[in-house]
Amino acid sequence: MLAYLGPSITLQWLLYDPPHSLHEQSWAPRLQRSGVVNADGFGVGWYDRQRRPEPARYRTARPMWADGSFASMAGLIESDAVLAAVRGATPPSPNEESSTPPFTDGPWLFAHNGRVEGFRDGAASRLRRTLTERREAGILGTSDSEVLFAMALDRLDEGAEPHLALASVVGSVEAVGTGQLTMLMTDGGRIAAVAAGDSLAVLRGDHLVVVASEPFDDDPDWHVVPDRTVVLAGPGTVHCEAL
Repeated sequence: MLAYLGPSITLQWLLYDPPHSLHEQSWAPRLQRSGVVNADGFGVGWYDRQRRPEPARYRTARPMWADGSFASMAGLIESDAVLAAVRGATPPSPNEESSTPPFTDGPWLFAHNGRVEGFRDGAASRLRRTLTERREAGILGTSDSEVLFAMALDRLDEGAEPHLALASVVGSVEAVGTGQLTMLMTDGGRIAAVAAGDSLAVLRGDHLVVVASEPFDDDPDWHVVPDRTVVLAGPGTVHCEAL
């Protein structure tokens, strides 16, 4: 998964052109700690905030390498704020569009790398009981990721900053169990992330920032985010602190 903020670029430049692009990561990730391929769908959200605060979203249960139609459009779509992810479903979660990232609500896009251990054996019901009625009703799929997003939204509704909302979600999950809980979200103006059990890296330029599960090229300016770290980033700025 990755999130980008900066000058307007095409989705092809961001997702297909780099030597180790997200497209390549769908079948050959270098740093992924769970699973070996991401063949269970992909999605992309992008913003045009002069038109509306909510992002456009494209997602499908097909693997990224099998979607030639989206690839043909990617060079014609430009944005200054993007979040994209490829999916390797955690068994027995089904391969379906409603469980494919990114998840969205209002201006927010969200993705998660990892799993909540024991999600089908009681953890799901325990976590869902912590949700407000409004956020539980908004869950459409069956994935643990969407429950984590609903938990983060509840915290945002209470006024939490996005990186602290993600940190709180990690704490709540770990109060009832374990898991790999690396998460990424954006509202098109800032990126929040937490590294908790899976890889995360940051690329910062003078006017841009990328937060990704792994570098998409060999630029020496990529920095690995230590495990159990939260990140809040904007174009040209990155703030990290221990979870």
